[in-house]
Amino acid sequence: MNLKPLGDRVVVEREEAKGTTAGGIVLPETAKDKPQKGTVLSVGDGRVTKDGKRRELQVKAGDVVIFTSYAGEEFKLDGDKKVLLMREDDILAVVG
Repeated sequence: MNLKPLGDRVVVEREEAKGTTAGGIVLPETAKDKPQKGTVLSVGDGRVTKDGKRRELQVKAGDVVIFTSYAGEEFKLDGDKKVLLMREDDILAVVG
């Protein structure tokens, strides 16, 4: 399934949570923290400004980004693949 976001929305694939601690303890699914880092898969056309013009988004497909902990809505695509659909405002930084 190809997901094309609208407006100032972005589709992000969250990084995998680490399965073990630094000391080697294996963590169950319920104890893993959800990473706040991921890769942008696709972006919308941009935000419409007050004067009616469309402003392009600052991120693009392929960027690795850091986002807020409660950013976006999680969706399942093609079986087990999960993605987040969020607004550009939820993105805090691009990892360079």
